[in-house]
Amino acid sequence: MKHLYVLVTATLIFTGCVEQQIKVKQPPVTVKETNSTTYVVPPPPQKHIALKEVQDDNYSPEYMYPDDKYKKDTLVEAKQESTDNSIEKAAAQMSKEECISMIGEEKFNKYTQMYGNESASIKRCTLLKSMQKS
Repeated sequence: MKHLYVLVTATLIFTGCVEQQIKVKQPPVTVKETNSTTYVVPPPPQKHIALKEVQDDNYSPEYMYPDDKYKKDTLVEAKQESTDNSIEKAAAQMSKEECISMIGEEKFNKYTQMYGNESASIKRCTLLKSMQKS
């Protein structure tokens, strides 16, 4: 029994001290040096790759640059023009006194200075009035 304990202990110590990993031999790495950097050159490929020939005879300018087949936003532009016209008509209907009573004389003078003339400040009043309605 004593011999068995000694034998087991000796084998455990022996297996613990022996190196377990298998050593793999790697090929040497070539290093090229330039003036500023050092880099590792990859190994050459082992498989020979044959390049394929490119066929570019299927080019079509109609496909690459198609015409715009959809209508432009003419309705939106026409609507924009009509709103501009309605604002101008409403501005023509609004008077200076009505604008001053709506926003106050201080703001009216401020808008007149900011926009350069009284008609622009009256248009501003018209816009504010139309925004209050909606």
